[in-house]
This record gives sequence, C-alpha cells and structure tokens, in this order.
Amino acid sequence: MYNDEHNLWKMIGFLEASPSRKKTIICIGEEDYKKPSEIGREMKLTSSQVSNALKDLKEEKLVKCLNEDASKGRLYANTELGLEVLKRLKQDH
Repeated sequence: MYNDEHNLWKMIGFLEASPSRKKTIICIGEEDYKKPSEIGREMKLTSSQVSNALKDLKEEKLVKCLNEDASKGRLYANTELGLEVLKRLKQDH
C-alpha cells in the first residue's frame, strides 16, 4: 500500500521543498511521540515553523496528532507512510 514508488517520491519532494518539514519528520523519527516544543528546540526551529510544518505533514498524512483534543501538550508521531518516506530519505542520503 505504501510502497507506491510514485507516491513515495512525491512525498520526498514535498519534504525537500521545505527544510522545516524535513527537519520535523526527521526529528520525530521512530519515537513514540514528540512535542512541538522538543522539535523546535532540537532542530533550532521557531514555534511557528514547527506548527506550520506539522500542519502540512498532517495534511499529507505523514504525521498524526495522538491527542487531538488537547489545546496544550499535543503529541505527534510519524504515520506508517511517514516512516516509509523517512526510511527512503535516509537511504538516499
């Protein structure tokens, strides 16, 4: 399902077009979850960069919010598709 080559390359291009998106998905990696503040601190991104990146990644179904109803302390994880794209990204670099 996720091994559709065309879709994988499309997603890699989507990440390569934005350093913030790419850094965000890499930072989350295979962790159970990451908070936006941790991503910002670890990747030296502003909170608005992280927020925009997470919104974009969520729209493309690369990340998911684990506690959508929380207004503070939201937790994010990569989806299966996100992990597949991340694996391909690491192979290519």
